[in-house]
Amino acid sequence: MIKQLLFIPGPVTCAPEVLAALARPLVDHRGPEFAAALERITTGMQPLFGTSAEVLVLGASGTGGLEAAVASSFSPGQKILACPVGIFGKRLVAIAKTYGLAVETLETPLGHALDANALGERLRSDGAHEFAGILLTHNETSTGVQNEMASLAAAIGDHPATVVVDSVSGLGATAFAMDAWRFDVVVTASQKVLAAPPGLAVAAVSSRAWDRMASARIPRFYFDLQKAREFAKQGQTPWTPPVSIAFALEAALERYETETPARVYARHDRYARAIRAFAAAAGIDVFSHPGAHSVTVVAMHAPKGCDVAAIRKELREEHGIVLGGGQAELKGKILRMGTMGDLGPADVLRGLEALEAVLRRQGFDVTPETGTNAARAVLEEHLTTALR
Repeated sequence: MIKQLLFIPGPVTCAPEVLAALARPLVDHRGPEFAAALERITTGMQPLFGTSAEVLVLGASGTGGLEAAVASSFSPGQKILACPVGIFGKRLVAIAKTYGLAVETLETPLGHALDANALGERLRSDGAHEFAGILLTHNETSTGVQNEMASLAAAIGDHPATVVVDSVSGLGATAFAMDAWRFDVVVTASQKVLAAPPGLAVAAVSSRAWDRMASARIPRFYFDLQKAREFAKQGQTPWTPPVSIAFALEAALERYETETPARVYARHDRYARAIRAFAAAAGIDVFSHPGAHSVTVVAMHAPKGCDVAAIRKELREEHGIVLGGGQAELKGKILRMGTMGDLGPADVLRGLEALEAVLRRQGFDVTPETGTNAARAVLEEHLTTALR
C-alpha cells in the first residue's frame, strides 16, 4: 500500500511523535496523571483562543462540541441569527433547529465570506434585542472560505446576543482574539490545525456565557458544558474520555508551541498561496473569492471535462495523495486541498505535481510544470527570506 499524504480538511497527517503518544500506557481517567494532562492541554489552548476564559476538553468530534455549545447556551423557542457560509455553517443551523430554536438565516453566496455590513445592519434592526444568539463560522472547509472575524465582531458591537463560533478548522492557523472580540463560546477540534488524531473537541467559554447557561433550558445529557465544567474542576471529564487522543493532543500542542504561532500562521498561509498560485498558472479557478480565502483549505473548480471522482481515485491509488471533493450541491464540481497537518513544502509540491499529471491524463490542457513552478516560487519565498 502506498503511504498516503492527507490533503483533506481533517483528519490530517500527524507527526511521528504525536502518533507515538497514542502508544503510551493508559492511565486512570479519574486519577492525577490524566488530570495533569488535561491541565496542560487547557492551559496550552488558551493562547490559541486568545482568552483567559475557561477551556473545556470534550470526548467528541467538532460537531459534538458545537452541539454542546448550542444545547448548553439557549432555551427552546429562543430566536437565533445564523450566518452560514457553507455546508458546515448549515450543519450548525440544523443543530439549532433540532433543539427547538427559532433560526433566522443571513444568507451568503457560496464562495463568499460573510458581509460584515449586512450582519451589522440586521443586528441594528433588532432594536428589541430579540436575538438571543448569533452563530458564526470562522473557517468553512466546504468552500475554502475564511471569515474576517475582527470585522464581524465590530459589526456585532454591543448587541447582547450570545455569540457561538465554529472555529473547528480555523483555530491555530491565524491569530484569534476571543476576549477582545467578545465571543462567548468558541469550539475547535483535535484533528485540524493542531494535527492530532480525531476524538476531542475543545471549547472556550466566556464568563458571560456561563452566567446565561445557568438559565438555559434545552434538555441535554452528554453534551452539557455545565456538567463538563463541574468535572473539569476536579481534573476530569464527565464521561470516559479518549485518553490516548488526549496524550496525542498534548504532544501536538508541544510541537505547536515549539514551532511558535507566528511560524504556524505563516506556514499555512504560504501553503495556501502556493496552491492558489498553482491553480492560477494552470488555468484552474479557485472557488473562494478574493478577500475570503481560507489558509487551511483551498477549493478549486473542477476543470471542464474532468471527472472529480476519477481524479481523486487516481491520486489516491497511484500517488498516495488524498484530496477532498465537493459536498452536497458542490459534489463533483470542486476539488479541495488542505494545508493542515505534518506537511513540508516538498509534500505540497508532490501533491501538486501528482494533481497536474492526473489532470493532463484526463485531457486538461496544462503545460507540464507550469502550475508546480508557480507553487514552487511561493514556497521558496520562505527560504529566500530566511537566508537574509
